[in-house]
Amino acid sequence: MKPPRLSLSPGLTVVLGISINPLALARLLQLCSPTLPVGAYAYSQGMEQAVATGLVTDRVSAEDWLHGVLTHGLAQLDLPVLCQLYAAWQQQDIAQVERLNADLFANRETKELRLEDRQMGIALARLLVQLGLDEAAAWCQRENTTYATLFSLAAVRWQIERPAMLLGFAWSWLENLVSVAVKLVPLGQTDGQRILTHVSASIPALCTAAMDLAPEDCAGSLPGMAILSCLHETEYTRIFRS
Repeated sequence: MKPPRLSLSPGLTVVLGISINPLALARLLQLCSPTLPVGAYAYSQGMEQAVATGLVTDRVSAEDWLHGVLTHGLAQLDLPVLCQLYAAWQQQDIAQVERLNADLFANRETKELRLEDRQMGIALARLLVQLGLDEAAAWCQRENTTYATLFSLAAVRWQIERPAMLLGFAWSWLENLVSVAVKLVPLGQTDGQRILTHVSASIPALCTAAMDLAPEDCAGSLPGMAILSCLHETEYTRIFRS
């Protein structure tokens, strides 16, 4: 099967069926870049403990782990809430932004997962202020700032379409955790790319489903990851902060 062709016009790029302004596409790539200074590389979201306890030992088990977290966690909670945050920022409904942000933060099941979300969210807020988005300043010192809240703010203000935002958010999450697996298991770079190829194949459908999920149906709980995250807090030696 041939890959989809890109149809180019002076002010519009069509990427996998998503219409996006070329500058907005550049901003999306900027948000999703591993060089974005938010500290994502410092977190493994429980994978370090999964490796330490022998649950993740090779490419296949790492792939299964990531696919499970993506399908039952990110796709059921973060992605649909990201959609709702996007709509709230568009409508300038700050009360709704506040509520969604608080709900998302409350769903972080351990202390280190809450710290991860807050620290990345505040780092992105500070960066956005430096890049001219003054609205982000209010989120630089909060106790419950979430990364998705600031990611969605940037997407709206930089005119990144909602489907593209979701794809970028999910991809950057996956890419970061694949790099974690490569370091921890350890895996070769080729195995890392194989995981990216296989797991990312489900991202478009999960993003589409997230856009259709009713607010009352947004819920993601990963008990196994939560237990490993709690154990990770007291692990004697560790590389990552979660």
